[in-house]
Amino acid sequence: MEFFHKFIKKISDDKPKDDRTAKSPSKGSVPPYYGTITPDPNFSASRDAAALQEAIETKGVDESAITEIIARRTNAQRQEIKAAYEHDTGKDLVKTLKSALKSHYRDVVLALFMNPAQYDAHELRQAMKGLGTNEKVLNEILGTRSNQEIRLFKTAFKEAYGEELEHSIKGDTSGHYETALLALCKATRSEDRDMDEGLAKSDANALYQAGEKRLGTVSSVFIDILTSRSEAQLCKIFKQYEKLGTQGFPKVLEHELRGDVEDCLMTLVKAAWNKPAYFAERLHLAMKGTGTNHNTLTRILVSRSEVDLKKILQEYKRMYAKTVQEDLAVKGNADYEKILVALCGDH
Repeated sequence: MEFFHKFIKKISDDKPKDDRTAKSPSKGSVPPYYGTITPDPNFSASRDAAALQEAIETKGVDESAITEIIARRTNAQRQEIKAAYEHDTGKDLVKTLKSALKSHYRDVVLALFMNPAQYDAHELRQAMKGLGTNEKVLNEILGTRSNQEIRLFKTAFKEAYGEELEHSIKGDTSGHYETALLALCKATRSEDRDMDEGLAKSDANALYQAGEKRLGTVSSVFIDILTSRSEAQLCKIFKQYEKLGTQGFPKVLEHELRGDVEDCLMTLVKAAWNKPAYFAERLHLAMKGTGTNHNTLTRILVSRSEVDLKKILQEYKRMYAKTVQEDLAVKGNADYEKILVALCGDH
């Protein structure tokens, strides 16, 4: 709950940080880009494939050369490099890298060669594989992706693992938590940037009546509203709730719900109000203390590098008075650290 313990007042005092309330870009205009990776203007797939082959065949493997190439190419360019490598050498680049590299560095490299839908599908599968479930990964991915992104990774999941994502979720979760995840899986959540004041008042009242106003909680109301309304509309609901409840909506959610369903719905609240700050908090918690959650670090820096990583890095510095790069530097895993820093760009 660190995010809202630090910034609870922002629910009532600030506007959302990622400009969802702003007008949509005019027709023909180019929307701003907040990724840290941009296309290499002098790109040559064959040249990069040859350089990778040389780096792999060097005694001991030249990880620095590998990093310099793949961390500075877009995902689309990496797909071209894969095809060129197979064409020129007759070998599968991903399999070759998997054999040549090791540890967390290998995980980052392999992640970078998956397309976004494949990578999300892979991470969801890993979160449900074997004994136990990594609920925070399920919440992060299903709670922050667009409807189109959800549809794409559902298709990728079926192609890679031979079963529907919903079927896997049903086998690994239960109760209200399962209901919330399956609602997000439908990929029918509103994405309208325009906000409906009347609906916000109605929803805020419904949430108040289902929680704070009564003894016990009608969890279905919380799930239905939070998994169906757009992020912009949720922000309007939070504002309206301030007029009804005795405390901010995040605190109410924390008190009314428990466990996995609370964490899932809180992800939606945090992402609606300030998605870059949500990811900044996730990065901070992954590096906090003596241990490091390498999977979370890798997933966020890879998956957001062509989406909003610039904003995430800015929020991280604002929230923790340090840069991500500074915190990565103390982890002491040279090649792994260098490739993650490279994904952060020149910021």
